[in-house]
Amino acid sequence: MKKTKVVVIGTGAVGATTAYTLLLRNRMDELVLIDSNHNKAAGDALDMNHGMPFLGGAKVWAGTYEDCAGADIIVITAGAAQKPGETRTDLLRRNADIFDSIIHQILPHNKEAILLIATNPVDIMSYIAWKKSGLPAERVIGSGTLLDSARFRYLIGQKLHIDSRSVHAHIVGEHGDSEVPLWSLANIAGVELQLSQEDKEEIFVNTRDAAYSIIEAKGATYYAIALAIDRICTAILRDEGAVLNVSTMLGTYCGVEADTYLGVPCIVDRNGIRETLELTMTEQEQELFRLSANKMKSIIADMEQA
Repeated sequence: MKKTKVVVIGTGAVGATTAYTLLLRNRMDELVLIDSNHNKAAGDALDMNHGMPFLGGAKVWAGTYEDCAGADIIVITAGAAQKPGETRTDLLRRNADIFDSIIHQILPHNKEAILLIATNPVDIMSYIAWKKSGLPAERVIGSGTLLDSARFRYLIGQKLHIDSRSVHAHIVGEHGDSEVPLWSLANIAGVELQLSQEDKEEIFVNTRDAAYSIIEAKGATYYAIALAIDRICTAILRDEGAVLNVSTMLGTYCGVEADTYLGVPCIVDRNGIRETLELTMTEQEQELFRLSANKMKSIIADMEQA
């Protein structure tokens, strides 16, 4: 059988934690770490290799862009770090230049891999990766609102004293300040949630602002996003056809002319995004989704005119 290979570009907090999570869960046969600071990537690889007697036979090394050849998934976490008080969109101009360099170094060695983007602002960075790579949109995937939806489910579960794995709830739109909670579809085993409007507002605010709170407390978020990236990689490598709220290029979605990358439920398999699932939104939710799409389109327009 063909060996599975994952490349992680960027070995900062998110990249290193993602690589370690993939390794612990035995997701691939070969794991390549690439970073502009090669010594950092080499140190991470050496540290992980010292744990092989406890894990098994995956091959891990610090590589160059030539090592992207043959990769099934190329995870991009590289970029400038989000500073306390800084919004995700504030990162855009710094990270757009970094991505331009990364994409043009990947393509000579691999045009068949799925690009999985985690760098913030992830919807914009996914759009940039798609435009610059020329790859089909189904093979350029952003981590989207998968983590936001997990936070949403966790907080609902905490409030109702129910295992969050039994909570079905979606955050859609931007991975950021304009994200949209779909309360109309949230349920537990098909049963409508028994929450007051005050409870709902508290849960959503804590979901939306979670990253800001964590960054303020410890400087960066990386554990939960690493698990989210691992979940997407698993769906791809195992050809699961899993429904995940990832960021994808949308045309008209639920009556909204999106024309940008946004997080919505998608079927993810070995080929990337097989299908985008349209949800039934209330008029208010649809309008909030439209505002989120318009925000992303406005940022992209400003960027393209600069």
